[in-house]
Amino acid sequence: MNEISYKNKVDVISQSLPYIQKFHGKTIVIKYGGNAMTDIALQNSVARDIVLLKLIGIKPVIVHGGGPQINDTLQKVGKRGNFIDGIRITDSETMEIVEWILCGQIQQKIVAMINNSGAKAVGVSGKDGCLIKAQKKFITSTNNKPIDIGYVGDILSIDIQIIRTLQDGGFVPVISPIGYGEDGNSYNINADTVAGKIAESLKAEKLIMMTNTDGLLDKNKSLISEIHINSLEELFANGTITGGMMPKIYSSIEAIKKGTNSVHIINGTIKHCLILEMLTDEGIGTMIYS
Repeated sequence: MNEISYKNKVDVISQSLPYIQKFHGKTIVIKYGGNAMTDIALQNSVARDIVLLKLIGIKPVIVHGGGPQINDTLQKVGKRGNFIDGIRITDSETMEIVEWILCGQIQQKIVAMINNSGAKAVGVSGKDGCLIKAQKKFITSTNNKPIDIGYVGDILSIDIQIIRTLQDGGFVPVISPIGYGEDGNSYNINADTVAGKIAESLKAEKLIMMTNTDGLLDKNKSLISEIHINSLEELFANGTITGGMMPKIYSSIEAIKKGTNSVHIINGTIKHCLILEMLTDEGIGTMIYS
């Protein structure tokens, strides 16, 4: 290895020190989704990043999605996914599959990856410890009549006691976005929304949203590396923020307003994206701040 290569490695390591000092003992909430959940190399990269953050004294909390995996399973059992305004219509049979995929297959795989990489993870759903209380969600039609979309939920409240208990015990919480209703039903909730509410309730230092894009892009498809929350309204108005980015940005705004210091939207298809965003000077995504 030549002198330049050594210098580059030393520079990267040394510039991480002030960030380690700054974030030691702080909670960060990571929304884990997209291609990073389906590519084996990226899965291992994310798990190692999470373990490294834990070992240097940061307290990661993971909230995961699972849309593609749910779609694949529904297709295998002969069910067609129907959506209104991007929201999955979720009948009782679909809800059973959603809960099985999220709380069973996906969550336990993430837990195993983190455990195998050297930390201790525990999986919980929003039903465990009364973490996420939800109510049935309705959307409004063009004639202002409510549309029943099944077992899809809005968050009523968050009880963070189980998260704090796990953190105090040295565990990494891995949370599935399923809420419980007073009617006894389970409700599927948008994972971005859950991550934002968890960050808000924990007063997290950071909320990191992993996506399949480089971050928030402007009209020319160039990365916006930093943006104040007051500037986001203009991006909604001019159509820059659309589609799947909308719940991420709405959740980001609410989290920052309620005490989270910053939100980072990053490309989860980049190996070691969490370390690059948190512990280097340049970062790799979009930081939203107040």
